Amino acid sequence: MKIKNEIFFLTLRNYLQIYLLKNRGCSQNTVKSYTDSLNLFFCFMAEEKGVPLLKMDWDCFSYDNVSAFLIWLHENRGCSRQTQLQRLTAIRSFIQYAGIADLSLVALQTELTKIKLKKPPQKPVSYLSEEQLSILLRQPDPQKTTGLRDMVFMMLMYDTAARCQEMVDLRLQNLELNSTTPCVYLTGKGSKTRVVPIMTKTVQHLKHYLKKFHENTAGGSDAYLFYTVSHGQRHRMSEDTVAAFMKKYGLMAKEAMSDMPERVHPHMLRHTRAMHLYQGGMPMVLLSDLLGHAQLETTRIYAYADTEMKKEAIERANGTNTTPMSEAIWKNDEEMIRKLTGLR
Repeated sequence: MKIKNEIFFLTLRNYLQIYLLKNRGCSQNTVKSYTDSLNLFFCFMAEEKGVPLLKMDWDCFSYDNVSAFLIWLHENRGCSRQTQLQRLTAIRSFIQYAGIADLSLVALQTELTKIKLKKPPQKPVSYLSEEQLSILLRQPDPQKTTGLRDMVFMMLMYDTAARCQEMVDLRLQNLELNSTTPCVYLTGKGSKTRVVPIMTKTVQHLKHYLKKFHENTAGGSDAYLFYTVSHGQRHRMSEDTVAAFMKKYGLMAKEAMSDMPERVHPHMLRHTRAMHLYQGGMPMVLLSDLLGHAQLETTRIYAYADTEMKKEAIERANGTNTTPMSEAIWKNDEEMIRKLTGLR
């Protein structure tokens, strides 16, 4: 019969490497976030409770330990309430999964639901006005190779309200430019694909871009739509590259228009398109589908932001607004445990 903490580590490995990825279809970013959360909890248990990873088991996930962990995150690591909630969600998810195989852990699940953290205040959605967007898109020089690439990237990202990861993952075979309704196939969180129609003007810019960057590449190719070149080889453009050129163009735009945001980042284009569509009258259900949100509630931040703007406008008009916006081979080998369970 397997010893208690051997079952614990086996469950941990199955949770991180099989359940999250294959059963729930979580993205790599989500798996990394949950892995980081559990690693931090194990670090807390070792440093504050004197329980090394080799001695970890279900008993360590008690109400008192998890509550103390959340306080430790705030006091020792300066984590925000939002980060604390994310870490707590990861722990609860792991224990919930473990309870599927071991019903004795159901009581532990119930115990952890008693931990309450107030949700942080809703942050206002940061987006660009139509004028600010127009100035931003005029910053790249389309006569230069990278300027044309960056301009088309930002235009398409705005038009589709795509996430940055969805944009850099785009391949030529994901474009449908010659149909009656031109569209792009985006693959988002949980490997879910959605079809997003694009405007005629965007199609024209894309076709011009394709002639310059994919002149000898077949339309149905799996080549990346946007790429960088290193040592003569084309590579998938990184999200850091996108963040860098958007920051650059944001600073250039601010010189032309003083009320541009201090920092322009990729996700701002997604927020901008969503807000423009919402303010233009797009129903919340359709907007949620366009954005690839699993829950309609996630999309409601745009309605909240719009309501806040109207409220502040009324307060300014009334002059009342004063606020701005067997002996296992891993036994006694902590490093091996981390690799086998997916913590490394």
